Amino acid sequence: MPRSLYFTEPRAVEVRERERRDPDEGEVRVRTERSAVSPGTELLVYRGEVPTGMAADATIDALAGTFEYPLRYGYAAVGRVEAVGPGVDSSWLDRRVFGFNPHESHFCAPVEDVLAVPDDCSATGTAFLPNVETAVNLVQDGAPRLGERAVVFGQGVVGLLTTALLGEFPLAELVALDCYPERRERSLALGADAAFDPEGDAGKRVRHRFENGGSETETPDDEIAGADLTYELSGCPDALDSAIAATGYDGRVVVGSWYGTKPAQLDLGGRFHRSRVSVESSQVSTIDPELRGRWSKERRMDVAWDRLRESDPERFVTHEFGISEARKAYELLDERPGEALGVVFEY
Repeated sequence: MPRSLYFTEPRAVEVRERERRDPDEGEVRVRTERSAVSPGTELLVYRGEVPTGMAADATIDALAGTFEYPLRYGYAAVGRVEAVGPGVDSSWLDRRVFGFNPHESHFCAPVEDVLAVPDDCSATGTAFLPNVETAVNLVQDGAPRLGERAVVFGQGVVGLLTTALLGEFPLAELVALDCYPERRERSLALGADAAFDPEGDAGKRVRHRFENGGSETETPDDEIAGADLTYELSGCPDALDSAIAATGYDGRVVVGSWYGTKPAQLDLGGRFHRSRVSVESSQVSTIDPELRGRWSKERRMDVAWDRLRESDPERFVTHEFGISEARKAYELLDERPGEALGVVFEY
């Protein structure tokens, strides 16, 4: 029997059997091999920190419902086509495909909604395609420029992938922040010039780094240069205030985190008021309005496939669990996040 992962209540998941169905016209049935956990969003769902009446993702058919328990969730499944419905070419049989689908051992989807996986991409690596696409979108939204100073708060998988992309730009300096030493070490290997623990006055420390290589001075804060481009990717609402504080005059803060129902408290009465800092959201479901005339989601996905090959996100996998062990996976991410980075389910 096919098995599906359900979030049943805060901090509780179950793997349930479901009826196997034949694909309808225009559909394929996929036998899942791997699916990747997205810790940011999925931990919000696991902890009950999402608006329950909100659509899970109106742009993805498999996630058309709301965040009300019980629900199936996840959007990074890779497997083999084991059956095709009427009207689907038989050449799809046994092809490895990617689907934006919840965690389950089998699923049916319209053939146009699955992506054929290139032969040179592994199942585990491909499960991180949504993370790579998100990093591509973040960089496009931030539009880094020659000689700029950039900062990335949060070095989870998306943060590391974003740092890796920014590391290829001719920036003046790139700084990463994360509370876990192992992640900071990874960011340095991916091109960051410095990596800090965000504890304390992270914004001030970043500005001092840009001003004079990190030594403490008596220069008034208002006269210290800040970042030109700052990303908040930690998922922690408190980090947004630090990200704004790290940003200089007329700088840009791109918020890729989703906080769910957690509020963000901001100090907008000091430097922010006079610094003309821009704060904008970045979310992979859409394309920047300024790019839509030339860019489609298909074009961006082509770039994501190329970056998937280059970035090799499989190296970020720290844990693999059988789908029947899903509870252990979420307990690990929830209670001991410093031990886990990339988490994958096997089927």
